Amino acid sequence: MSQKRVPPPLPPARRSLSAANTLNIPPPFPTSQHNRIPALASPRITLNSSSEDLLQSEQAQYTGPIRNLTPTSTAPSSPILPTNIRPFYAPSSPSYSSENLLPPSKGFSSHRFQNHAVDSSAFVPDYFIHQDSRDSFDSFDNRSAPRDPFSTPLHSPLPWDMNDSLRPRTRDSDDDASIYPMGEKFDIFTNVDDLIVYPRDIEADDELHAPDGKKIDRDFNFWTKRGVVNLGGLVLLVGGILFLFIGYPVIFFVQNYVLESDRPAPTASCRGSECLPPNIQNQPPLKNARTGLIDPDTPKSAMTRTASDGKQWNLVFSDEFNVDGRTFYPGEDPFWEAVDIWYGATQDSEWYDPNQITTKDGVLEITFDAFPTHGLPYRSGMLQSWNKLCFTGGIIEASVSLPGRGDVSGLWPGFWTMGNLGRPGYLASTEGMWPYSYDDVCDAGITANQSSTDGISGLPGMRLPACTCKGADHPTPGKSRSAPEIDVFEASVSVINQQGSKVGSVSQSAQFAPFDVWYQPDYEYMAVYNASITTMNEYRGGIFQQAISGLTSLNNDWYDGKKYQTYGYEYEPGADGYIEWDVGRQPTWRMEGPSVRPNGNIGQRVIPKEPMTVILNVGMGTSFAFVEWLEIEKLLPAKMRVDWVRIYQPPGKESVTCDPPGYETTQYIKDHPIAFMNPNVTTWEDANYTRPKNSFENTC
Repeated sequence: MSQKRVPPPLPPARRSLSAANTLNIPPPFPTSQHNRIPALASPRITLNSSSEDLLQSEQAQYTGPIRNLTPTSTAPSSPILPTNIRPFYAPSSPSYSSENLLPPSKGFSSHRFQNHAVDSSAFVPDYFIHQDSRDSFDSFDNRSAPRDPFSTPLHSPLPWDMNDSLRPRTRDSDDDASIYPMGEKFDIFTNVDDLIVYPRDIEADDELHAPDGKKIDRDFNFWTKRGVVNLGGLVLLVGGILFLFIGYPVIFFVQNYVLESDRPAPTASCRGSECLPPNIQNQPPLKNARTGLIDPDTPKSAMTRTASDGKQWNLVFSDEFNVDGRTFYPGEDPFWEAVDIWYGATQDSEWYDPNQITTKDGVLEITFDAFPTHGLPYRSGMLQSWNKLCFTGGIIEASVSLPGRGDVSGLWPGFWTMGNLGRPGYLASTEGMWPYSYDDVCDAGITANQSSTDGISGLPGMRLPACTCKGADHPTPGKSRSAPEIDVFEASVSVINQQGSKVGSVSQSAQFAPFDVWYQPDYEYMAVYNASITTMNEYRGGIFQQAISGLTSLNNDWYDGKKYQTYGYEYEPGADGYIEWDVGRQPTWRMEGPSVRPNGNIGQRVIPKEPMTVILNVGMGTSFAFVEWLEIEKLLPAKMRVDWVRIYQPPGKESVTCDPPGYETTQYIKDHPIAFMNPNVTTWEDANYTRPKNSFENTC
């Protein structure tokens, strides 16, 4: 049985300092009678000494089992070490200060746990053990230089068996080093284990990271505030998903099943109209469907109207809008269709949406509101009768209450007509067609820019002149075809005095091409009936149109549903025809065909012969009038209300068709669907159609 080892007293030769300045190293390992390990020299550290050798000499031997805490004799002032002993903390070369307290080099060896032959001259401190590849010193090798204060070159591999060297040490093991007091001046550490801590040493906080890999039991309590909140959130999430994909379909199915079971089963005696609800059994199934051009709700007093020549003209079309809830999506109405487009020709600020048009309280409502859509800040409605309802000659009028206020500029309500060969808002269909209204001649007027370099015209030239080559793509060869425009009104604001008082006004106009020089028609063939309320518009057009218009002041009560007023025009097509506009059935101004007679190298423009379609809309754009943005915002949503629309024509000259003789349109439209149905195509060529050649510009 091994005895407990105690360090021997220091020999006198090793007492270079007083007892208070000497640090004794722990005793060697225990020995047995059968296998005794030779005694190892006891290392000793001397502080602030010029001596390089900090180890005790080989002659130091342990002599007894009693641990001496004080030296037994007085040490000389300077120890003498054998020359064959290498300093403890430094290689055998230049001297180092004893302040360099570095760990021992791996060049030392020790047989701490096995009985191997040991050279007593080689000494390894008791607290030094080998570090394997998992330790923090695994970067030491014999080719690398020290990388930190606790790194030294590896001089030789460790000779001892690695198994026993990996045994961890505890603070309370029997072979721990003893600490002898030093002087207060040099009392740096109270325990030698605090001098250098090796990764294999067990410390008080090792259980936090469990270096031995053992599982550490930790307290676990789920029923905390945070745990309950987490559990509740998880339950709500899972419950919501289950209800959405399982609960809701089941409820929907059961609800429908219950409703179906509550309905009475049909009886065998139910036949024909008897199966309908009692409140509609006696009504014809198509009672509310229009079966004629004249609305059944039209009053008898409106069946005729007196024309400008005093003759009675007959009503040929009417729509009273008395049925509430009508909508005008494509295919829903026989005469009207609400478009779903941006009107890029005038760079409007709104998107035209079919949802903005309906009938309510016996009138048609077109709503303009601040609802961002399609990248635009506003939306409104445009109602067209294109390719559904057309007329040639006669009177067209409507009873309208304008949107907004008469003294606020910005909204652009319109009631206008256009030739059926051009669809409003579909630029490919109107290219080379609008606003031409030309006689059956071919001259410079049909060419691009009117063959002029002075910038008077920016038009691309007439696409369907009368001189189109034989066999070319033309609806009626030998006739000039186009898409002219006549406006019943475009509403704006006028200043009526020097004080800046403003009232509503309407521009009643016709657009023509080719153009007169300086866009100047012959005013000798025009008449203004009441100069106090109507004046000729100073604006006469630009490079895309020649506009001939009169401005008429309105009553500011004719807005926002307060009161309605009638607006219309009467016209007769042809070079000798005329157009006469009116407000409240009082004529405002008139133009005759000769006002756009031949002028210079431009031939006769004619009062439109094309079948005309009807357009109702509310727009907004700075290209037409100044916009008072802040005031407009206060008026939104604004509504234009239309009580009725009616068309009259002379007896025997009725023409309410899109295919009048010699001016057919529907087949040509059918043959070119892309240009007339795709608003995103802006030119005829982009629609993959070829512009027909003509004998004036080309060789047929």
